[in-house]
Amino acid sequence: MSFPSSKKITRILGAELDKLVTLPSIWITLTGTFILNLLLAASFTSVGLQGTAGTQSIMSIGLASMRYLQAGFIILGILATCSEYTGGQIRTTLTTIPWRGVQLSTKHLALAIITIPAAFIIAASGVLYTFTMMRDTAVVIEIDTMIKTLLGATGYLTCTTLLSAAIGALFRRTTPALVVLLGYYFVVSPLTRDFPPSIREYLPDKAGYDMYMSPSSVTLNFLTPMQGAGISMLWTLILITVAIVLFRKRDA
Repeated sequence: MSFPSSKKITRILGAELDKLVTLPSIWITLTGTFILNLLLAASFTSVGLQGTAGTQSIMSIGLASMRYLQAGFIILGILATCSEYTGGQIRTTLTTIPWRGVQLSTKHLALAIITIPAAFIIAASGVLYTFTMMRDTAVVIEIDTMIKTLLGATGYLTCTTLLSAAIGALFRRTTPALVVLLGYYFVVSPLTRDFPPSIREYLPDKAGYDMYMSPSSVTLNFLTPMQGAGISMLWTLILITVAIVLFRKRDA
């Protein structure tokens, strides 16, 4: 089977983008995640204003919701790939786009195009709320550091979404993929806190944490933001590659 031309790839990408932006569950998930983030930001900011959080920077408090916020992006990634298996839509897709590897690759690219601005806006909204409420009490952070941190948070949420989409493509069903990923991020991962840093910090979520969270007086980051980004991207690319290989070999 011949490889599609660049013009065809552009059309496939456009088709995948169109499918995602017209999927109601995508926007419901993003809207719900945005609202949840503001509620969590309000809660953490309230704790900070009461002084029980100690002396913290606006960024630390504004991004404290990231550990919970990632659940929305996990769901987003899974929905993006599993939705096509509902009602057998994937068969129609493969009839129109017979290049399986290209189809799944462009789906991940289309998902990244949607996720990057959404992740930045949602992460920044929490920080903006915290800044508005605590600008006179918390430790202020420099604007360039704020931008770098928000870019790191955006990168982590994007990698998490694409990784989740790859897992969704592997399982092809929403519920098993959700159980595995939410079980890892919220049950298994917290249990690894007693593991040696040389093992723990190379897990996808732990490495991602170092992409955006600055070291404090209590904790030190094992990885630099660039190292964390590299490891997170490596996990994501490996899982996407595995998903593409299996997608090409098995029936729809």
